[in-house]
Amino acid sequence: MPALPPPPDAPCTISTLLQYAVKAGLPALEARMLLTFCSGLSRTALITQDQTTPSEVVRTAFLQRVARRQQGEPMAYLLGEREFFGRMFAVSPAVLIPRPDTETLVEWSLDVLRDEETPAVLELGTGSGIIAVTIALERPDAHVLATDISVAALALARQNAADLSADNTTFATSDWYAAIEPKARYQLIVSNPPYIAADDSHLREGDLRFEPVGALTDHACGLSALRTIVSGAPARLASGGWLLVEHGYDQGEAVRGLFQAAAFAEVTTRRDLAGQERCTGGYWPGNTASAGPA
Repeated sequence: MPALPPPPDAPCTISTLLQYAVKAGLPALEARMLLTFCSGLSRTALITQDQTTPSEVVRTAFLQRVARRQQGEPMAYLLGEREFFGRMFAVSPAVLIPRPDTETLVEWSLDVLRDEETPAVLELGTGSGIIAVTIALERPDAHVLATDISVAALALARQNAADLSADNTTFATSDWYAAIEPKARYQLIVSNPPYIAADDSHLREGDLRFEPVGALTDHACGLSALRTIVSGAPARLASGGWLLVEHGYDQGEAVRGLFQAAAFAEVTTRRDLAGQERCTGGYWPGNTASAGPA
């Protein structure tokens, strides 16, 4: 990273602050987004009031965020929010940053629930709650239970559900299926679990450097969480229920093998916006006598 230029002395104008951020290497759009966030001014006001002198509190907050962004910290964490499925969700370093590719998983979830009345849905590893809350809002008749082992993540997911009025969503602390009622059955189980292998170099690049490592990798080969989710699903699914999971671009064949070994039917994989294999799913044809608690 290039060295930061000397910060502008106080007092200084909005125009001076924006020029400083650009000199520090930030795109002009990002500079305006950060100053909008810190000042509470609209983007139009930044233009029409560019010779205004912001308060020292605003100046300091902006310069701090410019420095953090210059070091590569994601904009989503600096702003505390990110859009997903047309809605704004609160995010923090305790959760993954929502990505457009995960909308593939949500769209597929809504597809399989289309003909279900008042479906019961279980999301494993909810993080910020984007999947569970979106399904709940798109299907107000659904009963959605979202789980995570992270207390901090669950607090943020609850906040997002409350802020977006997803009143048909409930939350529970659980290590995958551990806290799920043994007799509970769901029409859909959905999950975007940690699936990056521990030795994958991508963990040391870009935004991933700042995201919670436990939400990115299983600290093994990348398939251990997926294996637990797939093997435990039959005991939790209603007959004809679906399991849908997100996975790595190069894991499609391996994940289809997990589904087939667990006797799922119509196992298939959908591709993300970049054309990469991203989500795999299948339906459970019926519980058998051999199916037991996960």
